[in-house]
Amino acid sequence: MTDLRVDLAGVALKNPIVVPSGTFGFGREYGQFFDLSELGAICVKGLTPLPREGNPAPRIAETPMGILNSVGLQNPGVDAFIAHELPELRKHDVKIIANISGNTPEEYGGMCEKLSAAGVDMIEVNISCPNVKAGGLAYGTRPELAAEVTEIAKKSATVPVMVKLSPNVTDITEIARAVAGAGADAISLINTIRGMRIDVNSRRPILKMNTGGLSGPAVLPVAVRMVWEVANAVKVPILGMGGVSRGADAAELMLAGATAVAVGTASFADVYAPVRVRDELAALGEEQGLARISALTGAVRPW
Repeated sequence: MTDLRVDLAGVALKNPIVVPSGTFGFGREYGQFFDLSELGAICVKGLTPLPREGNPAPRIAETPMGILNSVGLQNPGVDAFIAHELPELRKHDVKIIANISGNTPEEYGGMCEKLSAAGVDMIEVNISCPNVKAGGLAYGTRPELAAEVTEIAKKSATVPVMVKLSPNVTDITEIARAVAGAGADAISLINTIRGMRIDVNSRRPILKMNTGGLSGPAVLPVAVRMVWEVANAVKVPILGMGGVSRGADAAELMLAGATAVAVGTASFADVYAPVRVRDELAALGEEQGLARISALTGAVRPW
C-alpha cells in the first residue's frame, strides 16, 4: 500500500487531498455523506472580519467544463466561525485551514491573531482582495502589495501561513517570489480565472456582477502550468488546485510540484469526489509501485 501521508509546511496530513475554500462551506452539509476525517484537510469558506451577505443573485452559472461564480465572500464573520463552526469541525480528525480576506493589512493581522489563538492548523491568506489603501488594487496583482500582507500575516500568526495566488496576473512567479521572500510558509494556487458569459436572448450578463471566477476541469491545464512555474521559482510547499476531478488530475499537479492537492468544483457534481480522488490517487501510486505518494511531488521529467 502506498503511504498517502504528506507534510504541508509542517502540517501533517494523513493524505494529500484538501477541500478548498469556497467549495465546502464549513463541512456540515458534506458531513452528511461521508466522514470528514477521511480528508487530509478542510479549507473553510473565506472569512472576513465582519459578516458579509455576498453578491446579489444570480451569482453562479454553469459553463462548458466548469462554473462561473461571483458569490462575493458570503460568510458569518471570523468571530462567529470561531464560536460556532470551529468547535464542530474539531470533532473530526482532520486538519483545519482558515481562509481569510481583508481590505487592509491590519484586517489580515487581526484575523491571524484570532484564528491562531482559536487553534486552527494553518491560515490561508487570500490576496485576490482589493487593498483600499492602494486605490482598490488587488493585493495579488502587485508584488509589493502581496509581500506587505504576507509580512503582517506572518507577524500576527502563530501557525503556518499559506498565501493563495491569483492566476489573473502577467507573471505568477513574480508574485510567488514576493510572498516567499516575505516569509510565506506555503503557497496555494490557482484561484479562479476571471470570466464572463452573456445570455444571447436577454443580452444581459448571466451573472448579476457581470463577471465571475471560472473553476472546474477547463482550468486544469492552466493550474498545472502555473504550479510547475511556481515550483521552479520558489522553494516552499505548494497546495495545487484548479480543475481536479480524478486521481490522475491530482497526480499531474503533484508531478508539477504540488505537495498536496485540492478538490473543489468537482464536489458540486459528486459529493464524494474528494474521497474518490484520494482513492484513485492511492491506486495510481500502487500501480506505479510508489512507497510514498509524496514521491510524485516535482517528479515531472522534462523533455
